[in-house]
Amino acid sequence: MSWLLLISISALVLGIYDVCKKHAVASNAVMPVLWLATAFGTLTVILWQAGSGKLAGSFNITGATWFFLFLKSVLVACSWICAYYAMRALPITIVAPIRGSQPLWTVLGAFIILKEFPTALQLGGIIIIVAGYFLFSVLGKREGIRFHADRGVLLMFAASVLGAASALYDKYLLQPVGLTPDIVQFWYQINLAVILGLVRIFQNLAGLSLTAFVWRWTIIPTGLLLVISDWFYFSALHEPGVLISILSPLRRLNAIFSFIIGGIIFREGNKRKKFIALLVIAAGVAILYSASFKVK
Repeated sequence: MSWLLLISISALVLGIYDVCKKHAVASNAVMPVLWLATAFGTLTVILWQAGSGKLAGSFNITGATWFFLFLKSVLVACSWICAYYAMRALPITIVAPIRGSQPLWTVLGAFIILKEFPTALQLGGIIIIVAGYFLFSVLGKREGIRFHADRGVLLMFAASVLGAASALYDKYLLQPVGLTPDIVQFWYQINLAVILGLVRIFQNLAGLSLTAFVWRWTIIPTGLLLVISDWFYFSALHEPGVLISILSPLRRLNAIFSFIIGGIIFREGNKRKKFIALLVIAAGVAILYSASFKVK
């Protein structure tokens, strides 16, 4: 299976995941939903690898490798906590495009960390993406959302930046370090379940949980869909010569799927105008994608 097909499937599944996540967390306690979804996803990975005979191989790692994977879990935990709280507070037609900005932060991270600089085409893509977010800020004000001060918006931007850092780290783990997708997914899921469980316990002990938890059936598919999407993503990134600057924009086109499906299901307002802004952002992402081919 080609990396292009792998990442396309990952994006489609991720879009459905976003819709399930929105339903699971709406007016609900965030940490229980997040931990339960992660626990179901982790159990799926364990059973999957046990059934395929890969479980023993996932334990064949050094302490240093485990620490590298633990850092991956910390990044993801911080990103998810921000994303889930933002998802609870904002319409999905606002959340999906902000989350879709992650390729922008991935490219900027490559400029800073790898000392790369934008070409004229890449700079044009970045400017177009920023213009798309300006349109969303105007539409958001009509719904009472002030982009520069809204807590949910700031949390979702933080989630996107942390997600970009995680994507850059994924490339390091799967290519220079040479870990297999199965090992990365197994240990980052295990560590993530433990980290989020500890956060949940601390939240309870400190009396910080102010919202009642309500069980929703979408909690289970939320965990399962992310595991499936991640497996296709890790498999694509593990292919020789594949660039994160190409995969990240393609995967984050999940924003289009979640925008369309979620906007219909949750019947949110201004969908037509928001879709125009989303197309502007998608055009910017497409330019970044095209520029990646030209540069490399």
